[in-house]
Amino acid sequence: MSAEIGSEFHWDPAALLSTERGGLPGWLPTRRALFATGCGALSSLLDLLAPAGRLHVPTYFCMGVAEALSAQVPIAWYRHLPDGDGPRWDTLRAADGDVVLAQSLFGRDDGTAWDAWMRAHPGVTVIEDHSHDPFSEWACASTAAYAVASLRKTLPLPDGGLLWSPRGLDLPVPAGPASGGAELKLTAMLLKAAWLDGRPVPKDHFRELQQHGEHQLLGSAAAASAFTTAVLPVLDVAGIRAANARNAAEIAAALVGRVTSDGFRVQLTCPSEQVRDALLAHLARHGIYAPVHWRQDRTGFWSGDDEAAGLAARMLTLPVDHRCGPGDLRRIAETIEGFARLDLFRVI
Repeated sequence: MSAEIGSEFHWDPAALLSTERGGLPGWLPTRRALFATGCGALSSLLDLLAPAGRLHVPTYFCMGVAEALSAQVPIAWYRHLPDGDGPRWDTLRAADGDVVLAQSLFGRDDGTAWDAWMRAHPGVTVIEDHSHDPFSEWACASTAAYAVASLRKTLPLPDGGLLWSPRGLDLPVPAGPASGGAELKLTAMLLKAAWLDGRPVPKDHFRELQQHGEHQLLGSAAAASAFTTAVLPVLDVAGIRAANARNAAEIAAALVGRVTSDGFRVQLTCPSEQVRDALLAHLARHGIYAPVHWRQDRTGFWSGDDEAAGLAARMLTLPVDHRCGPGDLRRIAETIEGFARLDLFRVI
């Protein structure tokens, strides 16, 4: 079993394509731009589009990204909750000249409803965010004007925001050379790999590098690092995606006796923020680091949607990605089962 489950990726050459499956994979868009971050790619695209209207953002979304984009264009919100019901179309009041950010939330949507909405609103530019599953069937068959994905959310890369246009439209170019934050993140990934291998590397050392690197990368519209640019085409994305889906299905079945749809990890919903935070701490004490997607501060920048903010306050994501082996999955399940309030939360 791993010394640590979740948290930042480490570098493992096993993530590359094997010699039996060599050659450039076909999942990369032919015409693409590779930025340091997904937020930077979106920001550069908005500069290029210079929309006359508003940017419509889902209410269950990363508030840091939304706040950064609000400095460029007025923000409007439409409701899209992690409940499997998709966007509430009656709340999406976009007019010609507006831009809409469509989200593949936790990788569980197929895009069919968005295709119909785009056909009915040809004067609105739609940008799809596929960060939770960059190479899903929806992403690969997208009909949107633009699509973007923050790659380091799902792939063992120090940086990378992939931007492409399924319709063949012009793309912005990155603003300058790679961010130094990517170099710090890559150094941390290599040191973490050594630490996981039992080498005498202080955990605090690579954690500090990770945090400093992430701070430098935040919202960067620079080019992706040389490492990400070179490694991305030879990553075994199909194998990583298959492992992610398999692990998510297995942990969901172990916890509640049923299997969730394929998607981005597994989300747990607790009855209150206090229970959620207690569960986060309980997992961390056992070396399991579960992220939260995404906190909303009602006293600061937030969506204004009480239901979205309430769900964000009660949910966490189990880090059952491709790094987890059978022992790790058992450890996650047993740790959750040992939590005193097990019967108070559910899998979504």
